[in-house]
Amino acid sequence: MRKMAEQPQATWFGDWNRDPRGDVSRLLDNARGALAIVTVYNIPYRDCGLYSRGGAGGADNYRRWILEFARGIGGRPIAIVLEPDALPGADCLPARLRDERLVLIREAADVLKKAGAFVYLDAGHSQWKSAPDMATRLNQAGIQLANGFSLNVSNFQPIASVTTFGDQLSGLVRGKHYIIDTSRNGRGTGQSREWCNPRGQALGPVPNAATGNVLADAFLWVKVPGQSDGTCNGGPNAGKWWPEYALELARGAAK
Repeated sequence: MRKMAEQPQATWFGDWNRDPRGDVSRLLDNARGALAIVTVYNIPYRDCGLYSRGGAGGADNYRRWILEFARGIGGRPIAIVLEPDALPGADCLPARLRDERLVLIREAADVLKKAGAFVYLDAGHSQWKSAPDMATRLNQAGIQLANGFSLNVSNFQPIASVTTFGDQLSGLVRGKHYIIDTSRNGRGTGQSREWCNPRGQALGPVPNAATGNVLADAFLWVKVPGQSDGTCNGGPNAGKWWPEYALELARGAAK
């Protein structure tokens, strides 16, 4: 557990951050010049009302929140995973709100890049949407404004599967690079259906930039390992620390 705690992990920002400008500024102060990894998770109608439901109360509120967040960056080093699941999971929304979501993500990417951030739009994982489908969504959401895209956030797909998908997707979005969440994919067996606190999983490769793939910028622990996906398989509410699950992930990695 100590080894897990010693690894750099993303800090998640969302509707619980009522002062996004101050909160991100304090985070970057504490980082003391090191690159901070942050997940922005505040899109309206987040998670389509499932375990992680919430998000900003409408488009204008989201725009204001993003602007305040960007003002807290102050030119300091930060990499942002922008809105996990928002693009691959948009099918639950009516057409009007799907179009609005594309606009909001494109605007957010633009604002955050202009504030000096490295920005990665989330593209789900290798067992969710096809590469052509996901490429269409990324292009509509402004991937050209971002540094690249993120894969496998909060999921369990093995690196080989994710990199194959990532390389294919990169070729469809003008060679953009990607990052991979390896916080819980150490078992090397993907989960296509059971994504919420599946048992028998393990910590994956520790965060590092030595991916062995020129298109993969880094392996990162975007999902905080040990935090619950939701009230499923015996877990507490989404985002809550679950020590028994954390220990299970750590022990699985040791085998």
